Amino acid sequence: MARAGMERWRDRLALVTGASGGIGAAVARALVQQGLKVVGCARTVGNIEVNVLALSICTREAYQSMKERKVDDGHIININSMSGHRVSPQSAVHFYSATKYAVTALTEGLRQELREAQTHIRATCISPGLVETDFAFKLHDQDPEKAAATYEHIKCLKPEDVAEAVIYVLSTPQRVQVSLALAVHPWRSPTIPRGREQGGLKGGGQSVLVAPSLCAFCRLETSR
Repeated sequence: MARAGMERWRDRLALVTGASGGIGAAVARALVQQGLKVVGCARTVGNIEVNVLALSICTREAYQSMKERKVDDGHIININSMSGHRVSPQSAVHFYSATKYAVTALTEGLRQELREAQTHIRATCISPGLVETDFAFKLHDQDPEKAAATYEHIKCLKPEDVAEAVIYVLSTPQRVQVSLALAVHPWRSPTIPRGREQGGLKGGGQSVLVAPSLCAFCRLETSR
């Protein structure tokens, strides 16, 4: 059954990159369940290519395709990371953080360009905290025990939680623009000292409960 607000997306086309596993696969499944026609693609290359170059090229081509087909109510959603808003004190992820900061800037720049073009196409980036995928095993490919420990010190998000955030963003009325990254993170565990939890975007904004296992902080604006 379609979620309230998702009816208008039924039978429309969605392109999901990174759909072979993890968050991408969960998003693809969720969209299919909501009645969309999903095209999934994936390719394993380096971080800078995927996080910056590939994202920019896919965004450009998607927007051009929408213009050619006179689609003025599409939505471009970039899956970002909390590493795109703060730098973790771990040397292994500093370069990764740099690429994710680029995603934050690229998505906001895209949103501004879409407004200047007076289009109703919306742009959003969703920034999860720690999600239980194979990311840590790729990051620490020479140390599987360290990779496994990454997901043991905190109750992690699941890929389905991030997919839930995608559905929430898509289901908002067309007058609403969720522009600043949704910073989704696991609830703080009582066993983790305050201030040590992963994720958590501090500052102003509206707090919105999206699903039982995640909380979203977002900036809501009026869409054109």
